[in-house]
Amino acid sequence: MSQLKLMPLGGMGKVTQNMYAYEFENEILIVDCGIGFPDHYMPGVDILIPDVSYLLKRIEAGASIVGMILSHGHDDHIAATPYLLPELPDFPIYASPLTAAFARVRMKEGNVKHVVREVVDGEEIKIGEHFSAEFLPVTHSVPDTKHIIIRTPVGIVYHGTDFKLDHAPVDGRVTDTKRISALKDEKVLCMLVDCLRIEREEPTKSESTTGPAIEKTMQETKGKYIITLMSSHIHRIQQVVTAAAKHNRKIAFIGRSVEQNVKNALELNMLTIPKDMKIDKRDIENYADDKLCLIVAGAQGQEGSTLIRAIFGEHHVLSVKPDDKVVFSANAIPGNELNYYGAIDELAKNKIEVIYPDLVPDLHQSGHASAPEQIELISLLKPKFLYPIGGQDRHRRLFQTRVAAELGYSEKAIIVPMDGEQIGFSPDDWRVVDVISLKPTLVDGLGIGDVGPTVLSDRRALSQAGIVAIVIPRVMGEFDLDNMQIVSKGFVFMKEAAEVVNFIKQETAKIINDPKRKDDEGMKRQIEKLLSRRLFKIIRREPMIVPVIVDL
Repeated sequence: MSQLKLMPLGGMGKVTQNMYAYEFENEILIVDCGIGFPDHYMPGVDILIPDVSYLLKRIEAGASIVGMILSHGHDDHIAATPYLLPELPDFPIYASPLTAAFARVRMKEGNVKHVVREVVDGEEIKIGEHFSAEFLPVTHSVPDTKHIIIRTPVGIVYHGTDFKLDHAPVDGRVTDTKRISALKDEKVLCMLVDCLRIEREEPTKSESTTGPAIEKTMQETKGKYIITLMSSHIHRIQQVVTAAAKHNRKIAFIGRSVEQNVKNALELNMLTIPKDMKIDKRDIENYADDKLCLIVAGAQGQEGSTLIRAIFGEHHVLSVKPDDKVVFSANAIPGNELNYYGAIDELAKNKIEVIYPDLVPDLHQSGHASAPEQIELISLLKPKFLYPIGGQDRHRRLFQTRVAAELGYSEKAIIVPMDGEQIGFSPDDWRVVDVISLKPTLVDGLGIGDVGPTVLSDRRALSQAGIVAIVIPRVMGEFDLDNMQIVSKGFVFMKEAAEVVNFIKQETAKIINDPKRKDDEGMKRQIEKLLSRRLFKIIRREPMIVPVIVDL
């Protein structure tokens, strides 16, 4: 019998960039298509997108993509669609209504036209000849999040992406634990499960606990109440609206992402705002400051965001005044602490009252299940194999040892593949069937994939030690060494570094005057190599060396 193959194209050992390819014979089913965020050693890079070279090779070999499922509306699960769909053949995309709305916006921004079919809970959809899928509602920090029941010729796979077991969600829609428990009678082959908060011993608090904290910070605010949060967090936005209504404040949304997401949620009746309470952001100057509640984008202190422009007095409709209160209803994303706390520090420096979760913890609750919730979900389903996803390598390894100890699974039954390993399933076993080199594509501005290791290495060199340009004039085929110029940026202050400048000129002249010197390109490489090595010896810096020959 043919094997079911599972290949993570992104998100393995990472929290973001989620994309999984299920394959049976010549059919491929994709789950999620998300972006990732650059590490510190990727200067200038905006986002990362999954490597789909494996899919392209399989298509070339005769395979076909029969569909894509989007589990929920966070960018690390949907925002790579405008970048990757143009590279792939046409196929159906399935999502819940809110996720579909968010995905359509992303694709429209990328000028990608692709139909997204909305699926209701419990509906079993046939995808190709070998796959079918059913959406199962779970609670998370964005509404309409789904786990996916995937039926294959080899067995059932439960694709359990981001979730938590919130028993008092804002919209009242709890995780369908009855359906999950009923599945155990069908003997689920493998369960993929979100393991991000496996380190946490206490159950994740309900999202509904943020409402009272928000209302408390709104009390006694003399001026505008300005709150920033993740723009997809519709439940959080609903609680801000409820608090504002209680305190007789008009509400306005400022920032493209939050405005668009609110528009989608209102159209789907997933957000309720009392009549005449919502005002246009351009009209806020017509209301007293103490009658305003403003929900703005920029909870991570992103450069160019609404909040940052307002803090520095650069926003066209929003200004932050001494009597205003600014509330951060979000934690810093790991790796983004400098931007996040930089925004808070700037507000504090300007003597603006700023409140954030370090001061009032209940201003933010995670959307991810802690260890006891993960174990509860596994206990309901009782799958044969477990496959932790959504966490870093430390989370996956801890999941393997902890779940094995608490639920009696052998470590062999908990699959923790290395990056690039494709898992093959039979009805009774699994094994690594292939190892594929995966390199995420880097997006820098409008450039997609045109930034590689060499460019990043050059950028790091520039940021660490600067650049030295050696301008060498050549007149009538002869080098004019007397008029050689040295231009430095980020290396040394040239007016106070005459010795270093003279050293560079002397070493360059030696190479040029060498009767055995190579052609122009070879000579440039020789200058770069020699000067880099010798400058490091005398000054312990390695600037980028750029020789330039100018024919006059």
